[in-house]
Amino acid sequence: MVDTKQPVVVITGAAKRIGKAIAEQFHQAQYHVIVHYHQSEAAAANLVQRFNEQRPDSASLVAGDLSSTATYQRIADHIAQQFGRLDVLINNASNFYPTQFGDCSADHFNDLMAINAQAPLLLSQQLTPLLSESNGVIINLVDIHADKPYRDHATYCMAKAALKSLTKSLALELAPNIRVNGVSPGAILWPEQMSPAEQQNRLAQLPLQQHGCPKDVADAVFFLASARYITGQIVAVDGGASLV
Repeated sequence: MVDTKQPVVVITGAAKRIGKAIAEQFHQAQYHVIVHYHQSEAAAANLVQRFNEQRPDSASLVAGDLSSTATYQRIADHIAQQFGRLDVLINNASNFYPTQFGDCSADHFNDLMAINAQAPLLLSQQLTPLLSESNGVIINLVDIHADKPYRDHATYCMAKAALKSLTKSLALELAPNIRVNGVSPGAILWPEQMSPAEQQNRLAQLPLQQHGCPKDVADAVFFLASARYITGQIVAVDGGASLV
């Protein structure tokens, strides 16, 4: 076990994109960072190696499919064995793909719900004892489309709406020992199938008329991790997209 008085954060889906930016933000703030990944092993290993080169014994890896309940116990065991404490849980891992109405199968539904809603619920439940001991924080990565429908993505929107509801429910259930908040990204990373013309069209509709970046989301997540009098809130990081 690492003997540390420094805070510990675990981030699901932290190998790339927004999860990576969040991991970098917390590592820079002197946290011990636990990087969870499922399939992006090389990217996760490179990130942890870089962190440990910058600051020895400051990061570690944990792998697992978040649709499997065995993964939640594996993550909890890793944290208990390596650190014996947990200060922040960030449910960042997400599954995103279109499901046109009429073609959505039970497998599609179960897959999107498992990663986007079930995993944050059951992992939070598994890690609550450790978080309670440190008066910790849970931060869920929601989506502006939890409130604003996105064509051909009804199941994804439904799953993120469930996560938004879970965020508020857990904030009430786990108070006063644990705070729970969410961040809803907007135009941060484009869907792979979106054309440049469609990207420009969407940007023109935003009040801020510019694209966000993963660090914008990481900044909001880090703020909520330290804002001791905020719980049950969902912060939109969307350039104003939720206003129009």
